Amino acid sequence: MSNPAKAMNYIDGRWSWPEGTAAIKSINPSDTREVICETPDSSAEELDRAVAAAGRAFTAWRRTPPPTRAIILQRAGQILAQRKQQIGELIAREAGKPLAEGCGDVQEAIDMAELAAGEGRRLYGDTAPSELPNKMCLTFREPIGVCGLIAPWNFPVAIPAWKSFHALICGNTVVIKPASDTPMCGAEFVRALADAGLPPGVINLVQGRGSVVGEAMCKNPRISLISITGSTETGKHVAAECGRTGKRVSLECGGKNAEIVMDDADLDLAVEGALWGAFGTSGQRCTATSRLIVHESVHDKMLEKLTAQAAKLRLGPGVEPTTDVGPLINESQCKKVLDYIRIGKEEDKATLVRGGVRATGEKLDHGWFIEPTIFTDVNRSMRIFQEEIFGPVLSVVRVGSLEEAVETLNDCEYGLSSSIYTRDVNKALWAVREIEAGIVYVNGPTIGAEVHMPFGGVKGTGNGHREAGKAGLDTFTEWKTVYIDYSGKLQRAQIDTDEILAKRD
Repeated sequence: MSNPAKAMNYIDGRWSWPEGTAAIKSINPSDTREVICETPDSSAEELDRAVAAAGRAFTAWRRTPPPTRAIILQRAGQILAQRKQQIGELIAREAGKPLAEGCGDVQEAIDMAELAAGEGRRLYGDTAPSELPNKMCLTFREPIGVCGLIAPWNFPVAIPAWKSFHALICGNTVVIKPASDTPMCGAEFVRALADAGLPPGVINLVQGRGSVVGEAMCKNPRISLISITGSTETGKHVAAECGRTGKRVSLECGGKNAEIVMDDADLDLAVEGALWGAFGTSGQRCTATSRLIVHESVHDKMLEKLTAQAAKLRLGPGVEPTTDVGPLINESQCKKVLDYIRIGKEEDKATLVRGGVRATGEKLDHGWFIEPTIFTDVNRSMRIFQEEIFGPVLSVVRVGSLEEAVETLNDCEYGLSSSIYTRDVNKALWAVREIEAGIVYVNGPTIGAEVHMPFGGVKGTGNGHREAGKAGLDTFTEWKTVYIDYSGKLQRAQIDTDEILAKRD
């Protein structure tokens, strides 16, 4: 049997495996007999080396004109485009996503490269009139410094791209810690940037466990910012650790997203949205549809259509073109989802109408597959209604009005994505105003964010920052305000306006 590939660290322009470091195996979640690669179980000292390299590279990169930085990022996007099929297949094997979703993951990174490159000529500041004559007021965006980027496994190329491209175009240097479940995907993303010509030290990659490398990132005083996508529990811990060293921190955390279906909705369209939102990526998206809130007059018909279509979804390895639903990422996640299904069965009055078991079959027995699962008769007090499951489990709730539907949607600690299906523009706009979420879709599923728009949520989902879009630049920049006085004399600002008016009188 051949030795598995190596997903190594990338520090100061060199790929390396720290001497004496043990290996972590990356396993194919569709077939756990296959080892995708081995990656170093890096130490805090290895993280320190990467931070030192990023620190040394910062001044020269900060002084590089943003349009010049943009040329490199644009080239990185072109390289990713050339390698899209190859990396998409890797994502299908290492993360378990269906191949079309894996290639879509890479396409999102390509789109983000184009967006960030464009911002290289649009890192606009503001000008404003001064309260004094012969004086100018203006602002500039300035980079923050070394940024620590902690990426998840569910979008192992797209999310590192969201974070790093904005950080880099703003003049920061970065250290990326990819998820230990998808180290090769992280390495291939960084390889594209390295091959595009980023100077040594501008981008660095440290493989390993979050409990070691991620923790060291939070505690390292030379890292100025942490951006992390992960669970709300992890986000709170990271925020607390970063607070001790005064770091800026951007949290993209959990979700418990809901789709509302009103009595006037196009039910076939709503079913398509619910299927894609709940079972795309096996429900392993922070924006996945976990709750379906249906008006009582169409509830039974909606549920009938939904269960019939869910039964047609094809489970299988991500690399097979016929696969609709892939595996869970690992054994731990599979057990967690099965535990929630057990809880749902035991909770008062919830009814399991479909799925709820490990999937079996010739191509499924060695993977972490769970049948798409639907519960009905769910109420707001149930754990399957309130808690993030991160798997192919959908809870259906019956409501009697639009007001009750929105109230039900908002009765949750999370506020990332949401959706409403209705043909009534008045209902739609009222819901857009009243829903407590960072993202609202009308007649579309809760998943499908576009890179040129701000991405993020409210309440327990985050801490106010947004990724992607123009708003993503705010995470990775500081404002510098400049006053230029060309009057040739001392002028006193912030003086009493009554004194000015008195002199004029």
